[in-house]
Amino acid sequence: MRAIGPQARDWAAQTRATYPAATADGLARLAAQRFVRWAGAGGALSAAFGLLTPVAELTATAWAQAALVLHVAAAYGHDPLDEERAVDLLVLVGVHPSAEVARAALAEATAVDLDSERAPGLRAAEAAWRLAMPLSNQSRGWAAVRMFARRLPGVVPVAAAVGAAAAVQRLGYRARAHYRAA
Repeated sequence: MRAIGPQARDWAAQTRATYPAATADGLARLAAQRFVRWAGAGGALSAAFGLLTPVAELTATAWAQAALVLHVAAAYGHDPLDEERAVDLLVLVGVHPSAEVARAALAEATAVDLDSERAPGLRAAEAAWRLAMPLSNQSRGWAAVRMFARRLPGVVPVAAAVGAAAAVQRLGYRARAHYRAA
């Protein structure tokens, strides 16, 4: 969030300066189109990673989703550097059912607990697992695609591109509705 937030803020400011008559909805649609394309390209390129393809695709899709939410937030005038954007992302992606639950999870994840028996690496792995769970449906789909890909070699990159782009596009609709109402 900290790496992508400044980029989202700068993109929104530059785009507003370039297109002063553009509406927040127009900027949000522009951001969504940009990251849907990036997710599709990332999905297609991830097919080159062989056995690591699902991991590469999940990573590319997660990055595109985070960038999309922050850019849409910036398009609607919300500060992409605000910690509340992490809450929004967790709810919009479906990691947590509500903002309250997401806030509590973030507070727990970022709290320094010196008495904890869990190692910091284990806590990071647990957090990564929680973030990956909503995207895991794509991994299951990958297994099915891989079975058929042996017979149709060009299917894997196309399926990866379409799947990643569709996931980001659905998130774009949810993000625009969320920030439009906020």
